[in-house]
Amino acid sequence: MDKADKFKNTLERYIHYRGIDIVLYLKDGKVVELDKNRQMENDIVIGNLAEGVVRIPIADIRSADFFAA
Repeated sequence: MDKADKFKNTLERYIHYRGIDIVLYLKDGKVVELDKNRQMENDIVIGNLAEGVVRIPIADIRSADFFAA
């Protein structure tokens, strides 16, 4: 299993845990904090933010932080 697959599997597992806060750091410099209403479809992370629904391809994510809420 390569690094990209391992990251995807870890991210997908934590997306389903509602007690975990997730902060995504994108390659374009943006920081996105996902709320509890999040999901993953194939290679796309879907989150509901104050400005609306965002769809973030995994390829656009540089790193992620996970925090126990």
